[in-house]
Amino acid sequence: MSELFLLHSSKSLFLIYKRTTMKTSFNKFLYIGFILVGLFQAFFSKDYMQAASSFAIGLIFDPFDQEQKWNDRPTWQKAVLFVHLAVAAAFFGYAIGWNDK
Repeated sequence: MSELFLLHSSKSLFLIYKRTTMKTSFNKFLYIGFILVGLFQAFFSKDYMQAASSFAIGLIFDPFDQEQKWNDRPTWQKAVLFVHLAVAAAFFGYAIGWNDK
């Protein structure tokens, strides 16, 4: 979902790539999907490094309004994203520290 523009002047030619944001509902599906994959990897496969990766990748797909600035977001949305980041960091720390093989 991107647009490509062609701009030209008398001496130069420019290609401009405009990235459009994904729909929020699609992001929610991807966000929940990566959380579920991470939970499966952590609790059933016991692969905490992959779980940390899945959780961290899930943060890319912000389930909330991406057009809204961080300072304008409600506190509960910020808390959800910080808790998500903390869980990803905890899985990563567990995989590195206590899960040495």
